[in-house]
Amino acid sequence: MKISCCRKNESTKELAMTVDFLKVLAEENRLKIMCTLRSGEKCVCDIWRFLDLPQNLASHHLKILKDFKLIDSRKDGLKVYYSINSNEMSKYNSFLNHFLKSYEQ
Repeated sequence: MKISCCRKNESTKELAMTVDFLKVLAEENRLKIMCTLRSGEKCVCDIWRFLDLPQNLASHHLKILKDFKLIDSRKDGLKVYYSINSNEMSKYNSFLNHFLKSYEQ
């Protein structure tokens, strides 16, 4: 399927990755997680309290973000800490900026 809004030099893979990225972040709780992690690493216990969700639902959203490599985790004893994967965010930022700049005049 050809998408007419894209320039010929944009790769299909790049476009698909950007679409998937936007789908992941379009969910409100996942976007809230990313916003809270902007200020630095957080324990999962702080994240689920911030979201005001049961721990299992917060963990579900964290897993999706982690599977998509937008966040990293580390274990310290019984606690798990999450942080933004800056390299991966930079990649998606670049893709999205490239797409949005194609509409500038």
